[in-house]
Amino acid sequence: MRKIPFSVQILLGLALGVTLGYVARTNDLSWLASSLDTVGGLFVQLLKLAVPPLVFTAIVVSVVSLRGVANAARLALRTLLWFGATALVAVSVGIGLGLLTNPGRGVTLDTAGAAAPTKTGSWTDFLTGIVPTNPVGAFVEGNVLQIVFLALVVGATALLVGPPAEPFVELNRALLGIVQKALWWVIRLAPIGTLGLIGNAVATYGWDLLAPLARFTTAVYVGCAIVLFVVYPLLLVGAGRLNPVRFFAGAWPAIQLAFVSRSSVGTMPVTQRSVERLGVPREYASFAVPFGATTKMDGCAAIYPALAAIFVAQVFGVDLGVTDYLLIAFVSVVGSAATAGLTGAIVMLTLTLSTLGLPLAGAGLLLAIDPVLDMIRTATNVAGQALVPTIVASREGILDRDAYDSAGRRSLVDHDPVEHDSPPARREEPAPALA
Repeated sequence: MRKIPFSVQILLGLALGVTLGYVARTNDLSWLASSLDTVGGLFVQLLKLAVPPLVFTAIVVSVVSLRGVANAARLALRTLLWFGATALVAVSVGIGLGLLTNPGRGVTLDTAGAAAPTKTGSWTDFLTGIVPTNPVGAFVEGNVLQIVFLALVVGATALLVGPPAEPFVELNRALLGIVQKALWWVIRLAPIGTLGLIGNAVATYGWDLLAPLARFTTAVYVGCAIVLFVVYPLLLVGAGRLNPVRFFAGAWPAIQLAFVSRSSVGTMPVTQRSVERLGVPREYASFAVPFGATTKMDGCAAIYPALAAIFVAQVFGVDLGVTDYLLIAFVSVVGSAATAGLTGAIVMLTLTLSTLGLPLAGAGLLLAIDPVLDMIRTATNVAGQALVPTIVASREGILDRDAYDSAGRRSLVDHDPVEHDSPPARREEPAPALA
């Protein structure tokens, strides 16, 4: 299998998963559907297992590494501004597409039986959820927002302490290397995980369940495709003076893995390696990519909530005005940080619905097809997480243009994201001085 390109392995897993899922559904083979569910579930569990230590060590090391980057504060600020700007463009695409397609108009669903999701988002989540009651609890519960907060505080403190904190920093570098290497082994299982995840989706949902929501599902995929293949290339050309084909060739391994794994954080090592191969300095990439993996979500926090809010409003017969659409845009740009520690786009949707005063039960109508939608949403998320550091690096004059072009050419023919030592921390280059 190692002689087969990783991208081909993913496609084989995808095709076989669809076939097995179809066989399981048409022949009512519950044992096969259950097996596919188990295989896909184990793959996702392995990815989630690495999230807490990966996020903490990556952010601690990235904050300390900013010491070696000129104008680090300027880079961080510009990264945040670009996160917000691209999110605003993405949510505008979602709103425009929703108004054009009217995804909920004419849809007949039993709204009486719809129930609100067990986890919902609110504007107090950011304030009350950012500081953990104890550091161990944040890791046990897998609360990403709290882990990010702890890592930022610890990293900044280590930076200020200087040389006495170097052993602690080196420990985090070593742990990051270990976690990334272990996660790389999990990523090698992505073709098998793809088989299980896609197969279970086909076996569980099928066309009968998707048919009433076909227009909405199509709108989400079209909206993400517009952002991926129209908006992002225009930004690369206009703002970064970069060839979009090179970007997608270099970032495609991460986008592809995100599509099948449905995990931005689980894809983070591949995203960071892709960004570095595109010529972004390692010290800056090690800050921007982990931070983006927890807060930059153009698919989950912009396109999807906008379309879903319009869908729910139309299904329940609620008219939205200009103020409501402005609120959707505001929630999409600001609200993603408030839901970083919670689960998935459904929570982001409940935050949007509650802000607009729409029934939270409307989110329950979309739960059945959420895994199908989550694939394209996560792929869009990861593409944005790679896009912003690349554009910022280009505009700041720190992008290696030769690396950008050569990484694109290699990626087009033979790039295999799992064929390389993954963690930057393992390289033998000296760490930035802390003093």
